[in-house]
Amino acid sequence: MSFAEAWQQMSAGMIETCKIFFLTLLFTLPLGMVIAFGRMSKIKPIRWITTVYISIMRGTPLMLQLLVVYFGPSLIFEGYSLDRFQAVIIGFVLNYAAYFAEIYRAGIESMPKGQYEAAKVLGYNKEQTFVKIILPQVMKRVLPPITNEVITLVKDTSLAFSISHLEMFNMAKQLSATHSSLMPLLVAGVFFYVFNLLVALVMNGIEKKMNYYR
Repeated sequence: MSFAEAWQQMSAGMIETCKIFFLTLLFTLPLGMVIAFGRMSKIKPIRWITTVYISIMRGTPLMLQLLVVYFGPSLIFEGYSLDRFQAVIIGFVLNYAAYFAEIYRAGIESMPKGQYEAAKVLGYNKEQTFVKIILPQVMKRVLPPITNEVITLVKDTSLAFSISHLEMFNMAKQLSATHSSLMPLLVAGVFFYVFNLLVALVMNGIEKKMNYYR
């Protein structure tokens, strides 16, 4: 099997990997902010629930979480089951939202209290202070760790194989076994490397644009 043949046969898996990546980011980035607010909430039950949630998501393997999301509903609700792709997206979003929440929280809590006080003197309410003053600075500070998580997400998409979803890595394994060739695995490695390289370039470009004081 040639490189071109393997690449062509694995094109459907590449599309699935891209879908997992982009949908996870689409839902995770805003959800992580919501969870971060819950983690910092002055309401104890909300703070306790989000703290436990983050602890579980960060303390257990993503593969295990995918298995629970996929098989759990059918065990709890007889006759009901999730589609594999739905389970993958839900599992990834729940997992990565916990990591992004902690990144956001660290960024928000790192802001000096003097900025809040200055904004109050200028007549800003809490919502205006956060949106117009705090959030832009937070996003600038948290961009490097977010970049690391996004790059990790690209590689973690391969874990969808754990519930037999036919994405890039799963297809590469099947083709490799069928044709007794390492070429599909080589193609998968090249794809993930190029994908990660593009993500890194895009994120570095965004980071440079946000370094407006340099």
